[in-house]
Amino acid sequence: MTTAPTWDDLLTTALLGTDRRTLPLDPADLAGREAPAALLDAAAVAAVRRRAGLRPGRAGTRPEPAPADTRPALPPAAAHRLTLLLTDRPGGGGGRRGSTPDLTELLPQWLAAANAHGYAAPPQTVPALLDAARARTDLRPAALEFAGARALWLARLNPDWRFAQRSASGGASALPGAEDEEGVRRLWQEGLFAERVALLAVLRARTPAAARELLAETWSQERAEDRLMFLDSLRAGLSPADEPFLEQALGDRSRNVRATAAELLSTLPGSALAARMAQRAATCVALDHTGSSAAIVVEAPAACDPDMERDGVTARPPAGRGERSWWLGQLVEAAPLDTWPERLGGRTPEQIVALPVTDDWQGELHAAWCRAAVRQRDARWARALLGSPSAPEAGGPGAVSLADRAKLLAALEADERAAWVAGFIAGHGLSEAFQLLGVCALPWTAPLGRAVVDALDIAREAGSYPWSFSGVMGLAERCLDPAETARLDSLLAVPDEREDASPGAGGYWAEAFQRLATTLRLRAAMVRELAPDGGA
Repeated sequence: MTTAPTWDDLLTTALLGTDRRTLPLDPADLAGREAPAALLDAAAVAAVRRRAGLRPGRAGTRPEPAPADTRPALPPAAAHRLTLLLTDRPGGGGGRRGSTPDLTELLPQWLAAANAHGYAAPPQTVPALLDAARARTDLRPAALEFAGARALWLARLNPDWRFAQRSASGGASALPGAEDEEGVRRLWQEGLFAERVALLAVLRARTPAAARELLAETWSQERAEDRLMFLDSLRAGLSPADEPFLEQALGDRSRNVRATAAELLSTLPGSALAARMAQRAATCVALDHTGSSAAIVVEAPAACDPDMERDGVTARPPAGRGERSWWLGQLVEAAPLDTWPERLGGRTPEQIVALPVTDDWQGELHAAWCRAAVRQRDARWARALLGSPSAPEAGGPGAVSLADRAKLLAALEADERAAWVAGFIAGHGLSEAFQLLGVCALPWTAPLGRAVVDALDIAREAGSYPWSFSGVMGLAERCLDPAETARLDSLLAVPDEREDASPGAGGYWAEAFQRLATTLRLRAAMVRELAPDGGA
């Protein structure tokens, strides 16, 4: 009787082929059968034998059950919608989008609305929420808030979801409370860097002074890159009480830490640093009454002394910049904007930016005022520097780029911001509006929504291809108020093409507007489904 072949014998024969290696079987077992079939049968028997011979492994420790989520459950329709949003996959290939909405772009809005209602995530959706948050960092805060403590419980069991434990917002519930002084101190002394950052952020939101005092205790022992991250957390709840600590940080051995401390101090108008920078800047900028009308005269600093460097002025300019103009810009940017009305004859910001500036210093001076208005979030100066949205090229005196205008707009209240952008679009179209639309609050106000739709209609009438405006169209799908859907009805038909229009453009526009209308109706349905009565 032939001994049964070993697993290695069978594997070798399968790799080489039965025509190149004799099958290690009893000839009686091969009677009437092809060699390959006999090999597979023998392998099946050997596999069962191998498995039967395995010893059972030692049972592991059973994990603690997931914590209960006491928040209210999602309405059934909203739960079904969430499943659809999580299972949708964007089409590939970069081809024609058609009229079907992109559901993945609606997930962030759905999560924000669900969190606003305080709903709990259905347990079966938590793995998919973690997968979505892993793939898209922009989803993480909202997805982890919605998934709740169960997401952290699962993250401990799967290394692919480890990011959830590093998230400050997602891990806040696992952090010790401010009243647990021993737990706070132990985590601060022994925790991972991400846990310490999360702890500092949570403490700063609850008790700013306690967070600052905790940081001060270990400040001298921290690495420079860690000191920079910890210092940045003081932006939340920044107050005059933080000034002594920040003044101390001005002497830090790291240039980046010194610069961040100086920036934070410059946003406190009553700080000693702000007063020092105001004094330096005021010596460089003054009124010139020698001509027939008032003008601003600039005398840039002749040197960057050690005191200026300690206060955050970088001595070495970037390539292509002159030293004196570089120093001037930093001084003016850090000086409180309230310095200038008193220094320049009691004029308002609008009157100041309208004054001529001698010796070609206007661009440098106004650009520094722009940065100061953004840093200090001063709406009066932002308004003055933006100028009228209908002005030629819509460029305010210091708004030298769309990025500058977008930053200045962020200093305005939401309604005023939207009105300015609507005026810009009405006067200049959509070709440069994408960056400006990105800073407008959601959903867009009715005037802004009308301005966008009207400008898209004008582009359609001009015969342009719609993908030239695909960025704005994508924003409209996410940001346009669903109440504007009715205004799109007249744009859904394929128009008669003009002779000078791009071939087929009318059909593409009708498709794009159909997708926009469908997406808006879907967003409206999402809001209804999330209502406590489930949209009934």
